[in-house]
Amino acid sequence: MSRNDPLRAARLRLGWRSADRAAELLTARGQQLLDDRHFAVSARTWRRWESARPGWPSEDTALVLRDTFGKWPEDLGFTTPPGWIRPEHREETTVQQQSFLAVTAAALVPGPLSPQQVDPALVDYFQAQLEGHYRADMLLGPHDLIGTLGPQYQLIDKLTRSATGETRRGLLRVGAAYAALVGWLYQDAGDLSAAAFWRGITQEIALRARDPHLIGYAMVNSAQVRTDLGDGAGVVDLCEAALDEPSAVVPKVRIMAMQQQAHGASLLRDRAAVDRLIDDADRLLPRVDDDLPWGNACRRTPGYLEVQRATCYGRLGLGAEASDLWTQVLDAVPSTARRDRGVYMARHATAAATAREPEQAVEIAREVATIAVETGSARMRRELATLERAMRPWQDAPVGRDLAEALAPVTEGS
Repeated sequence: MSRNDPLRAARLRLGWRSADRAAELLTARGQQLLDDRHFAVSARTWRRWESARPGWPSEDTALVLRDTFGKWPEDLGFTTPPGWIRPEHREETTVQQQSFLAVTAAALVPGPLSPQQVDPALVDYFQAQLEGHYRADMLLGPHDLIGTLGPQYQLIDKLTRSATGETRRGLLRVGAAYAALVGWLYQDAGDLSAAAFWRGITQEIALRARDPHLIGYAMVNSAQVRTDLGDGAGVVDLCEAALDEPSAVVPKVRIMAMQQQAHGASLLRDRAAVDRLIDDADRLLPRVDDDLPWGNACRRTPGYLEVQRATCYGRLGLGAEASDLWTQVLDAVPSTARRDRGVYMARHATAAATAREPEQAVEIAREVATIAVETGSARMRRELATLERAMRPWQDAPVGRDLAEALAPVTEGS
């Protein structure tokens, strides 16, 4: 790249046709935003910014660029210096750390606690709550539920320390399911450190419960985090461990492990393995008949395995095939499943762009942007960032400007 195309494209989207005009208008915007009449950007500086060596602006200028274009300098093609932390990210990180500490404290309560009588019926009570939490997650997204589940997990942990026998094992099993859900919520919110912490808690409790089904489920949960980290080999390792003795776990766990291993295979660019694993999982679906309260996405989610196949195809760059699959999947997804539907549509838009159908991609993205703002799903924002990368060939074309307009509500709030 012989010039800084992202900044140039952002300038043109605002209708600023020259470096002179851009410098003039950015100066005026900065003086107003910072209440500093000495703030100035020269045309010479702007031309350097649009060169192949743009350097890095001052922190005040970074704030003005963010206010003007809705993006920080690192997203506008500038060379990010070591140690740079966006001002708003510092604030977000502080809030996230406080929230993380508050919720993770539930898993780290020192003991022993005062003993109490534990009624076995409490196991059924907490299990009954789980299904409601799963439904709420589909409707609300992660942020509203994390604070609710932390105290519930803390209560389960407290009761577990006093319970004995089968009641204790039952509470350990349900506690693992709650920990897994908290881990998923953090993963959906984009906090992979917290997600990994809670996945570790899930594995610990599953081992304490000596429940092979739950141990397999916990390994698949950890593999999900590895997928988001782009570690295909790690995903495959964990899923193969979960499938080490297939007869020891219920079909549902085997299906979960197979479909997650397919994601690992897609990260390793192995399409044949993707299709084989998902086809094998599909043959197992009729055998899912357990009454375990966790891991029921394969029964609850319309077109569950085709969702996984379409996602893997998209990751492999098979745009047309992925787009056809997403069309079929979305026909079956209810509008009430806002968060999942938004994620699927964002992946559909990226597949359309990969298949060189940019107008279709933008049309889909308009609805996704609304859902992303409503749910606060970091997964959806990540999918939209992937879409932006897929749409780069059209960034200077009218359809590229249409995409920037469609995604403005998301980028302005990110």
